[in-house]
Amino acid sequence: MHIARRRLLGALAGAAAVGAVPGVAAAAVPGGTGGADGTEGAEGADGAEGAAGPGTESAADFEDVTSAGDGSASTGIPGADTEQDDGAAPAAAGAPGAAAAALARLLPRHHRQVTFRTVPRKGGADAFRVSGRAGAIVVSGTTPAVQLTGFHWYLRHVAHAHFSWNGAQTALPDRLPGVRTPLVRAANVPHRFVLNDTNDGYTGPYNGWDYWQREIDVLALHGFNEVLVYAGADAVYHRTFRAHGYGDAELRAWLPGPAHQPWWLLQNMESYGGPLSTGLLERRTALAKKIVARLRELGMTPVFPGYYGTVPPGFAKRNPGARTVPQGTWGGFRRPDWLDPRTAHFRRVAETFYRVQKELYGATSMYKMDLLHEGGKPGDVPVADAARAVEKALRAAHPRAVWAILGWQENPRREIVDAADRKRMLILDGVSDHYPKVTDREDDWGGTPYAFGSIWNFGGHTAMGANTRDWAALFEDWRTKRGSALKGIALMPEAADNNPAALALFSDLAWTDGRVDLEDWFARWPRYRYGGTDRHAARAWDVLRRTAYGTTREDGWSEAADGLFGARPDLAVTHAAAWSPRQLRYDPDAFEEALSELLAVAPALRRSSAYRYDLLDVTRQSISNRSRTLLPRIKEAFEEGDRSRLRDLTRRWLDWMALLEETVATDEHHLLSRWTTAARAWGSSPAERDRLEHDALTLLTTWGPRPSADGGKLHDYANREWSGLVGGLYRKRWTAYFKELDASLSTRRRPRPIDWYALEEDWIRHRPAVRTKPAGDVVKVARRVARRL
Repeated sequence: MHIARRRLLGALAGAAAVGAVPGVAAAAVPGGTGGADGTEGAEGADGAEGAAGPGTESAADFEDVTSAGDGSASTGIPGADTEQDDGAAPAAAGAPGAAAAALARLLPRHHRQVTFRTVPRKGGADAFRVSGRAGAIVVSGTTPAVQLTGFHWYLRHVAHAHFSWNGAQTALPDRLPGVRTPLVRAANVPHRFVLNDTNDGYTGPYNGWDYWQREIDVLALHGFNEVLVYAGADAVYHRTFRAHGYGDAELRAWLPGPAHQPWWLLQNMESYGGPLSTGLLERRTALAKKIVARLRELGMTPVFPGYYGTVPPGFAKRNPGARTVPQGTWGGFRRPDWLDPRTAHFRRVAETFYRVQKELYGATSMYKMDLLHEGGKPGDVPVADAARAVEKALRAAHPRAVWAILGWQENPRREIVDAADRKRMLILDGVSDHYPKVTDREDDWGGTPYAFGSIWNFGGHTAMGANTRDWAALFEDWRTKRGSALKGIALMPEAADNNPAALALFSDLAWTDGRVDLEDWFARWPRYRYGGTDRHAARAWDVLRRTAYGTTREDGWSEAADGLFGARPDLAVTHAAAWSPRQLRYDPDAFEEALSELLAVAPALRRSSAYRYDLLDVTRQSISNRSRTLLPRIKEAFEEGDRSRLRDLTRRWLDWMALLEETVATDEHHLLSRWTTAARAWGSSPAERDRLEHDALTLLTTWGPRPSADGGKLHDYANREWSGLVGGLYRKRWTAYFKELDASLSTRRRPRPIDWYALEEDWIRHRPAVRTKPAGDVVKVARRVARRL
């Protein structure tokens, strides 16, 4: 154990913390979400609970908090080293009362029973300590976010409750249980990074403040301290290039729609889904300011996009002497030109960019820049010189900032890491659990600090699964080996809000001494996921541990296979998204055992949104897996010319699709209408609402225009088993295909090709109304599915 970390643990275990913070009243928190999102109901929030007493606290209640790292703290960490680990960004302190305010949002009936205290960080390690008697819990931690991490650890391991981004279990006794032995933990890595570049597209490009407020709380509860923030970057670029020869309207036309902006920020595309209205830019800027402010309140670091050369079309013509390098195409889209970083024009644009960004959102300590990402072309610009110039521009604006860069495919190029200041770079390894050839990142990247990462989800697919065996086997070995450069974790599914077990397990890596014992971890998980011990719940999750969560990178994949109901129809199709696994990575028959076990869980433990989510997910996945066993039989019947058997099997296929639609329709988060309604809510006119809805829908279906959907193979990259998609577009495609197969057998001719893009685009623009509210009981539906399997 790192010596500073060991001393910090000892100090937390033995010393009194400083600055008590009582909870705050639920009414003081604007825009809070209700019990439907996994929080407690508001009833009883104003009643007397615990030592803090009833009523609303005044601002004076928060004055005695000592911010993390404040040198005036009366209680320090004895003997702790004051140097931070190499590659660590300056730690954020957080605002007094922030943890208490978060808990008031999450547990309005119990928050006054918890006192938060802040201890100074000395030694670079975040840590927490939880103690106290029943009804009077004391949580000490180095930042408000870490205090929430500590409280969540207590919730899970003492109170048998928890929060997640998919459901929660908050059925707690009136008095929170006491802590027999103080819970003391210290983070084993300084960087706990979260969110993928694609998150703002695939998770929810039109999510509002209510969503982000809860998401940030959940991320804090899980121990993350660095959060990628792409929201509001469009305003930075817009204002930057207004100062470099461009007009307002042409820049708003250059900016893509919100659903596609992540790939524009990665320099992969431009314009599609626009133009953006002035009002939309302003509303997105306001949301970004709220996100950033909340992160800072909690002591979390917002990670902003840095500037590395993206320019609008015609930059060199408008700025004489400027030198740009054409970037060609990506997935059928024109890529933006790249401004040569060695030039004075680049320095001036970068200076404007960082100034504007700071004016809008303030400065931060980490900036993400993926130079020459996914096939970017340097032309005749030496890559090392470009990297030095990009970093120099960053340092001119933010001298101590860390340059974060994604480890993906061949990126970052070795010339980039060799040219940069390695001590102030952090590589977010997106393939730690993806390829078995990845064994020595110190050699690959010359000792540059990196974060052990996972991308278990691509495109927002609803598939269950993650390579948890790799996490348990690799993380601790890589972290503790001699000369290790591993300084963090990076949770980066392309879409968040899926696989809650993976979220919890991966985040635990950073707070666990030694290897995570998977068998023990999965045995404990249902205890706090559902609120108590149940042998059927334990058996269900042991099945899932050995199947969906028992895969490894040995087959060259980090994600689960998507279902075939969402694929463009073909008798030989093996995947819906072009870059998804071609077959299931576990035994589907073994997986189905989890469904019967979940249905046998005691009724008292079935009341939480966590249980309902898990039951839906296992039911949905069991149906989805049937597509892979049924399609080969349909193919065989067609090839044998057996029209009667073909009709019978295709009817079964459509029946399974109907049951899948019925399953996912029981949950509001699986409704397509939720996605489209959110998009339309950001528009200020009928035309803008239609345009934003089209932007959101294309991402899930065609992804873009025909050259991208067909030539770029991007169609269905973001397929997902949602109500409205399964019973809408997906059923429409398979019905048309089966009708053509039947007609070809009837007339003894080859099946005629179907223009899938035309069918999809027609559905997007003229689709029938979809369900706007959930319907049905997932337990009843799951029982019917279990009987049919």
